[in-house]
Amino acid sequence: MTLAARRILIIGGGFSGMAAAIELRKRGAEVDLAEIDAGWRNYGAGISLGGATLRAFRQLGILEAFLREGNAADGLKICAPHGPEVAELPTPRIAGPDVPGGGGIMRPVLAKILADATRASGTNVMLGSTFTAIEQDAEGVDVSFTDGQRRRYELVIGADGLYSKTREALFPAAPKPRYSGQAVWRAVLPRPPEVTTAMMWMGRVKPGVNPVSKEQMYLFLTEHRPNNERVDPKDFAPLLRALLAEFPAPLLQRIREQIDEQAQIVFRPLEGLLMPRPWFRGRVVLIGDTVHATTPHLASGACIGIEDALVLAEELSRGAPVPDALQAFQDRRWERCRMVVENSFRLGEIEMTGGSKDEHAQIMRDSLIALAQPI
Repeated sequence: MTLAARRILIIGGGFSGMAAAIELRKRGAEVDLAEIDAGWRNYGAGISLGGATLRAFRQLGILEAFLREGNAADGLKICAPHGPEVAELPTPRIAGPDVPGGGGIMRPVLAKILADATRASGTNVMLGSTFTAIEQDAEGVDVSFTDGQRRRYELVIGADGLYSKTREALFPAAPKPRYSGQAVWRAVLPRPPEVTTAMMWMGRVKPGVNPVSKEQMYLFLTEHRPNNERVDPKDFAPLLRALLAEFPAPLLQRIREQIDEQAQIVFRPLEGLLMPRPWFRGRVVLIGDTVHATTPHLASGACIGIEDALVLAEELSRGAPVPDALQAFQDRRWERCRMVVENSFRLGEIEMTGGSKDEHAQIMRDSLIALAQPI
């Protein structure tokens, strides 16, 4: 197999960076992965995943581990505030007829699955390390590291997230992340027997649950917050319980009673970013949240970042020179990633302003159809 670049550095050990390492190693690349966190930790509660993400897991070779450690199910149940189910949105089996159309898993569990696969691939993982300088010429990139080393690569991939230092170094004038006007609450709780798939309740705020294992589920709730203000963690449990108080649905009220300081509550203001093209300069390319961080309204942020890794590896394998491979990668990814970021933001705007339910439904429908298409 002919690779446009064989000696590759990935900056950032998140989902997209690890996916890139796994896929590039399959194709014969020598890969260093530099992750600034010496503990390679991943914070958060649960994460909801659609069929397109499970399709990507299958290509990466981690689908079986996900099915063993997480939860997969078909459909999304929509419920009235007082409890009755009013609709069920189908989730097509994009990953294959044998794999349900969606699922959920604890973020740290998914991170460990990917980290184990990254190490097993033969990637050289450099923890507690990042770059101090990137200098490139037509043939390669010289990278200086925080431990004093200096190494030369044929390609550098920036996958260091929403507040990327690689993006800042490569494109100093790039847009900054912007606050959406919403925040999301998440908590981990025991899974009642009746919670077999993802469920959401319609109201002023949007609570939902999704199983993440045989024993656990996570609760998520999206709230309109005009200002991006810090919330004291000691107030997390009472604030989340108060937001659920307006829903008389019996299941939600039972869930509400379980929320305490042991529920692993996470509060996160929702920020996003869509960086204009180009996403590369010379032999340095950006992927994942570094260029297209999205709000969770389509449950596709992790999906499009992992897809970036798969498409980049594929384009580098076609035998074209690095600039042509990076241009082809960008051309394939731009519209899909733009759609996810902009449609997710629009769904949030509709929720905050009490906008058209028909427009909301149409955006959801069109987006899910688009996500089901091949990458």
